[in-house]
Amino acid sequence: MRSLFGLVVALSLFACKEEPRGQLEPIPRPPGLKDTPKEAGAAQPAAAPTVDPSKVVLRWKPAAGAPVAYRLTLDRAGSAPAAVEEVEEAKPAKGKKGRDKEAPKPERAAAPSPAFPSAFTYVLEHGDSGDFRLRVIPEGTNAAEDTGTVSERGFVLDGLQGITRNTASLVLELPLSAVGPNDTWALGTELLTHDALGPTFTIVKTERRNRVKLTALTPADGGEQVATLEYDLLDQLAGKVATRRAMPAVPARAALPEEGGDEPEGAPPTATDASAEVRIVGRGEFLVKAGKWRSWEGSITSSTRGTVSPTALQVPPGTVKLKLTALESAPAPAAPQPTAKPQQ
Repeated sequence: MRSLFGLVVALSLFACKEEPRGQLEPIPRPPGLKDTPKEAGAAQPAAAPTVDPSKVVLRWKPAAGAPVAYRLTLDRAGSAPAAVEEVEEAKPAKGKKGRDKEAPKPERAAAPSPAFPSAFTYVLEHGDSGDFRLRVIPEGTNAAEDTGTVSERGFVLDGLQGITRNTASLVLELPLSAVGPNDTWALGTELLTHDALGPTFTIVKTERRNRVKLTALTPADGGEQVATLEYDLLDQLAGKVATRRAMPAVPARAALPEEGGDEPEGAPPTATDASAEVRIVGRGEFLVKAGKWRSWEGSITSSTRGTVSPTALQVPPGTVKLKLTALESAPAPAAPQPTAKPQQ
């Protein structure tokens, strides 16, 4: 009995000396095996993406407190064309009892106002939020100075509309990613506004091309690089415009087909052809290190045929030559207009 009690006490003491359950002991390393380097077992940080030396990032780099200013001249080549070309007039229809009655002429859109800026001055400066503030100053018209917000690459974020926005995007917007020779990208322009064509316009065919291409990267003095950019933009559409003849004041006097007249007035609407086209070409040399243009030139050609609303064109009408020139200093902001004092 005493021997049995002694055995129980011995087993209890042995159990107290056991290691806690779940604890793992290291496995002895076989002899001759070298230690693994510490770096092999540790997680390594992700490697930085490799920078392609054949590509560059194009960004505006105005110095703090020193805005970048350019003047874009718009030189109209020749006289201003009509807003729409004359469509062939319908032949006069024969009226009742041999009396000729002229068919109504197709309705034509009013010609756009010939007054458009002869130049735009762009002033690009740092904003408080990190974006850039853009001032657009038109010349040659009574248009007021406009302002907008653009990103570091010149993309219009807020403000500016129509012709002002498109011309600013054309000469200020740079590609989002790094680019190299033969790379292409698109601009945030809208050359034709389809909504302005009206409910009677049915688009039959449309073609768009929006492409800027970096054609060359060449070294220059002081470690500078010159990026040559070529612009090729096209917005073209063709369609039908429905026109309805007015109902005659006295329906009984309308010419009837069986009496020798053509189709009576108030007949179903007829459709006439109409089209619009905008083409833009250009070429610029951008200084990569300095972050500014060395030169930029281009042209805009727009035309319409048939009944097309002039408001559909979001560029200056006709053929306009463009040239961008850097200014040594930015124009001062326009003085605020005085407000009338309330009567006492």
